Amino acid sequence: MEPTQYELTYIIRPDMDADAKKALVERFDAILADNGATVAESKDWSSRRFAYEIAGYREGMYHVVNFTATDDAAINEFDRLAKISSDILRHMIVKRDFASAE
Repeated sequence: MEPTQYELTYIIRPDMDADAKKALVERFDAILADNGATVAESKDWSSRRFAYEIAGYREGMYHVVNFTATDDAAINEFDRLAKISSDILRHMIVKRDFASAE
């Protein structure tokens, strides 16, 4: 099966200290890798103010991960754990489609 490219964006709560945020990012990158995904890039995007309040916060730190996976195991496990983590306010996983860009 051909690997599919994905882009994952998640919002980290803004009141985390730098060490805790780094540990969170490493933990969730490892979740992807341990479930068969290959992480190509994992980087902070920026801190942004929200249009509306999310879980009592008015802003958050956006983090973007580009990865490839051959099945849904990594996506399903990330989704499951991100939903129960109080440190991740929102997340979105999209399949990257390069064919339409040509």
